[in-house]
Amino acid sequence: MKHFLSVQDAPDVDTIIQEALAYKQSPRKDGGLGEGKTMGLLFLNPSLRTRISTQIAARNLGMETIVFNVDKEGWQLEFHDGAIMNGSTVEHVKEAAAVIGQYVQVLGIRTFPGLVNREDDYSELYIRQFVKYAGVPVVSLESATVHPLQSLADAVTIRECWKENRKPRVVMTWAPHVKALPQAVPNSFAQWMNAWGAVDFVIAHPKGYELHPDFAGKATVVHNQNEALKGADFVYVKNWSSYQQYGKIVSQDSSWMMTAQKLTQTRQAKVMHCLPVRRNLVIADEVLDGPQSVVIQEAGNRVWAAQAVLSRILREL
Repeated sequence: MKHFLSVQDAPDVDTIIQEALAYKQSPRKDGGLGEGKTMGLLFLNPSLRTRISTQIAARNLGMETIVFNVDKEGWQLEFHDGAIMNGSTVEHVKEAAAVIGQYVQVLGIRTFPGLVNREDDYSELYIRQFVKYAGVPVVSLESATVHPLQSLADAVTIRECWKENRKPRVVMTWAPHVKALPQAVPNSFAQWMNAWGAVDFVIAHPKGYELHPDFAGKATVVHNQNEALKGADFVYVKNWSSYQQYGKIVSQDSSWMMTAQKLTQTRQAKVMHCLPVRRNLVIADEVLDGPQSVVIQEAGNRVWAAQAVLSRILREL
């Protein structure tokens, strides 16, 4: 594995899921793999689970980590080639990425979309420029369009929880939110579920929240949440803003919040969310604190997902 930017960098999805679960059973089994190597973690946006879980994963493999909050501690970066830098940007990514590549052997980048210009966001300019100029493997800690470490952890959680000899019905459902949120998590979850092929995958959302077809893929898409929930084994709850009316909130229908009553239509479905979650807006307390919630287990699996990815990268250095 040269870089880890999306599911396309891990085509053998079931194998990497099993590798993550193996690390959960034996976290230090490859403790010398990263000895003498350093991972840089660059954050252009806030992080809790991604930051801590990736640091722990790197440490379990013997690596050191350096965390740098670019948005608070660094120079304002210019990302466009050929730019005349007579404005607010101080340093070009050509130099910044290349210099960082002199200091670390693996580089993780986290950045969010602006949700203003769809073409700019979906070009993945920021992370692609680091890939272009850093000269070392780059790991996406979430980008403008996808969050692959989260989605791998999601798949690990589904595999870990599922014991029956049939494909589980996995429903990703939109939920209301007070802010316009990126499509990165739902894009990525859909991309991984489609690539995995081990689940019966359904997407439920109000009209106007259709994902880009490249991400929705072969999923069944419905606009009636109750219809989607019938017979579900896993329910992934997440808000996202409109792709078509880019970055806009086209519905704030509070009836889409996940409640215990809605879950009675499922097969005692496990409830998932990437966190952080706004209680009693996205998911009701009764669900998050109830026996069907696996959000903490899911967050814990972020460590093993990251460790599986980093071990693959380290083996090719």
